[in-house]
Amino acid sequence: MQKIVKYDIMTKIYNNRKENAMLKKFIGDRAFYSRVIAITIPILIQNIITNFVNVIDNVMVGQLGTEQMTGVAVVNQLIFVFNICIFGGISGPGIFTAQFYGKNDTKGVRDTFRFKFLIVLAMTAIGVLLFLFCRDPLISLFLHEGEEGLDIAKTLEFGRQYIAIVMLQLLPFAVMQAYAGTLRETGNTVVPMISGVAAVLTNTCLNYLLIFGKFGFPILGVRGAAIATVIARFVECFIVIIATHLNKVKYAFIVGAYRSMRIPFELIKKIVRKGFPLMINEMLWSLGTATLVQCYSVKGLEVVSAYNISSTVSNLFNCAFFAFGTTISIIVGQLLGAGELKRAKDESTKILALVVAICTVIGGIMLVLAPAIPSVYNTQQSVKDLACEFLIVSAILMPIHGFTHSSYFTLRSGGKTGITFLFDSGFMWALTIPCAFILSRFTPLAIMPIFLAVQGIDVLKCILGYVLVKKGIWINNLVTDDE
Repeated sequence: MQKIVKYDIMTKIYNNRKENAMLKKFIGDRAFYSRVIAITIPILIQNIITNFVNVIDNVMVGQLGTEQMTGVAVVNQLIFVFNICIFGGISGPGIFTAQFYGKNDTKGVRDTFRFKFLIVLAMTAIGVLLFLFCRDPLISLFLHEGEEGLDIAKTLEFGRQYIAIVMLQLLPFAVMQAYAGTLRETGNTVVPMISGVAAVLTNTCLNYLLIFGKFGFPILGVRGAAIATVIARFVECFIVIIATHLNKVKYAFIVGAYRSMRIPFELIKKIVRKGFPLMINEMLWSLGTATLVQCYSVKGLEVVSAYNISSTVSNLFNCAFFAFGTTISIIVGQLLGAGELKRAKDESTKILALVVAICTVIGGIMLVLAPAIPSVYNTQQSVKDLACEFLIVSAILMPIHGFTHSSYFTLRSGGKTGITFLFDSGFMWALTIPCAFILSRFTPLAIMPIFLAVQGIDVLKCILGYVLVKKGIWINNLVTDDE
């Protein structure tokens, strides 16, 4: 009897130790969460304000009519592709920036900044040429007849009016990203936050004045929305540039950054080798996102309008895991650069667990609010109902999307860009897009079963992300002296 009691006590002790080990694996201490929050909160605030203003912009343009809202939404989808390509262009050198900073190598940080600056200028030139000479065919890809009898010609015209002006924001956005990306990767997230807040406040105020012609301003409609966006981008860019150059002690990488554009050839080779797959990945991912919208658009203009509402609102709720993705890049990248490989793996696991928990709560809130949100838009009831259904699906899948997004940034932080490419855009073009293309064009299914099937494929991506992250194949120091 004593042996049995002793065995039970030992079993309980073993189980308690096992539970404690599991908790320690996924839950950090106070110092860990303090550091994560200090980095994440400024990024999160910027993302929330930016996306909240996007919702307000969306509602304001939506007051003009469904055709106006759809024309602007299509152009913004094209602008989104450009924005993500810029993000991809700076992401490759950004991996090295974080690790150089972790190694206290200011010259390395400066060289990666120069690389970013040159690449965004080249990409902006390509973007301007495309929007100048291919805008009508690009917009028309998303315009198809639906059940509501919306006017395709009017929608195209509103898209033309908007893109003719809004393309002027490409250069300030690109330059701002080169600066802001470097600041974030060196742990300085406050300046990008302040510039983002200033930009969205500017955008909101000017939208109200110029779209509807308030306080003596002319009624400019979609042109007013475009002008407001352009001015806001210049405000954001100027704040980041001025703040960086006025504080050369804190942002030492900017000292002598423009004295020459020379970058060590060995570093260029490393960045191209690691960064080119990442740039192509972001480009293909953004094109893939636009292709998905185009597949959905086959079911009619009202689908584009409803998807525009749901994606704009979903992005507001998704701000949490968007911000944590950047946090993972900063924290894990700096730890890898400092040679603390075991700690990098440990902290990435804890952040992933935190992201899933937060996304579960936020997804629940979004699920409750989904029926009420579309009612603020001035559009047909069928569009509102469809937007509500899109939002419900997005809310249910938010923990999965949060985990896959964070897994992507974890894999990327160690420079495993080939694997990152296959995990992200490779998965999208191999599975997600073929599914959307086939279901939208070769089946009689309505849009909601198609959307549910396409979004549900991310469950497989979530499983793949878990396996890759757990194996630790991403743990890699790129900036050791012997490389």
